Amino acid sequence: MESERPTLAVGVCYKNPRAALAWLEKAFGFETTMVVENPDGSIGHSEMRVGRNGLVMVGREWDEFHRSPASIGGVNSQSVHINLDDADDIDAHYHRALTAGAKKLREPADQFYGDRVYGVIDPEGHQWTFSRTIKAMTIDEMSKAGGRKIRERLEESQ
Repeated sequence: MESERPTLAVGVCYKNPRAALAWLEKAFGFETTMVVENPDGSIGHSEMRVGRNGLVMVGREWDEFHRSPASIGGVNSQSVHINLDDADDIDAHYHRALTAGAKKLREPADQFYGDRVYGVIDPEGHQWTFSRTIKAMTIDEMSKAGGRKIRERLEESQ
């Protein structure tokens, strides 16, 4: 039975997508669900399932605008953020990533908005952040706990 495609997926480029797939499985527990090989045997596109409905597309560098951070001095224009399932132990997840060779960006820590969060960098320099909600909070509760103005939408300037 085919699963429904997620509304949003992230795509990341690697110099070596084959090695990236193996590493992402080992470090983060992602599941490879599709690999498209080019006639020369290289990987042109692949997909990995994450959690209940997440999808990470892993591909090769294919033009000057699609590069791994390893090819552009470690520069990232974004980071990938993944919310772990309630059953996942975020601290164990973090240690699994470090054991696989991830570089520490920030250790797991509780945040004022109710999540426990950590960040790591993969072998090619992509930044990954993982969180797990430990306390569900309303926007008002987050605002009070963080000492910041938080609202549902941006109000127009006066």
